[in-house]
Amino acid sequence: MTERVKNMVSFVGRFALSAGLLVWVFSFINWRDTLVAMRHADRGLLLGAVAFHMAIQVAILFRWFFFMRALKLNASFGLTCRYFFIGLFCNLFLPTSIGGDLVKAIGLSRGVGQKPKVFASVVLDRLSGFAGLVIVAALAYAAGSSLIDAPSVVIPIVVLTLLSFVIGGMLFNQGLYHFFGRIVRRFPHVQKGILDMHRDVMLMKGKKRTGLGCIVLSCFIQGLGAVMYYLIARAMHQDVHFLPFLVFAPIVSAVTFLPSIGGLGVREIGWVYLLAKVGVGQGVALGLSLISFFFVIVTGLIGGVVYVTTVPHRRLQCDVQDAGAGSCLRAEP
Repeated sequence: MTERVKNMVSFVGRFALSAGLLVWVFSFINWRDTLVAMRHADRGLLLGAVAFHMAIQVAILFRWFFFMRALKLNASFGLTCRYFFIGLFCNLFLPTSIGGDLVKAIGLSRGVGQKPKVFASVVLDRLSGFAGLVIVAALAYAAGSSLIDAPSVVIPIVVLTLLSFVIGGMLFNQGLYHFFGRIVRRFPHVQKGILDMHRDVMLMKGKKRTGLGCIVLSCFIQGLGAVMYYLIARAMHQDVHFLPFLVFAPIVSAVTFLPSIGGLGVREIGWVYLLAKVGVGQGVALGLSLISFFFVIVTGLIGGVVYVTTVPHRRLQCDVQDAGAGSCLRAEP
């Protein structure tokens, strides 16, 4: 099977999963309740939620730029901004919610010529984001577990916490790194991925202040996300407490890493399941998820405009060696 066929099969599989999950959600939810809740939403509060969504994107952009400065990447802020928004555009249709990372890394590396450091900055940015996600979810649940009528919610938090310790130990501790390397030696692609991430992390050696600062910024970003979702819920006339959103938003962000198209389907199931624990109806929860996805589409379309107007010949050519899995974004000139 050729690489192109594998990519096509992978895309079709992820598309089918997203579509199947959406059909399943709509099969047991009265979608008319969703439409009514969305139609009568407070527009002023929704505009506030949009503002927070944009603030989140700006904060993530600066977090990535901070890592680039720490790695002494010779990239202007304008160039960084360009490929950041192009990555948001590609997230709309590439596998998982992080598919655009690959595109922005390839594009920026071609612009600055420091490919290892560019990919390192993207990996480090994602790792710091994951760390902030786990920290906020764990602390918020510890503070507000009495507000959430579901002990089962602690399960994804424990899984994410354990996963963060495993990843952190694997990447930062030499002994654990070699241990995991031996375990996966029968899987060359996995072993290479671990090796590449370990090398990326080592580029930040001696720059702990930047790393810790970016983790703090990641926690702040998760807080902004919780406020955004809280405003959407209030706009839909839901009398809910803010604290559960500090728990739920990071969990939903984590599940969008699962194979899908831009997190579609898994995001909706996540919100429907979690918001039921604080008394929010399924139709309203689905509406909240769809509204937040609309925000994602808006910022993605901004990236599409940037892509069309700034990338030479309006295309990013496929580079199998850069892409690792052979993924690419292509458009006709």
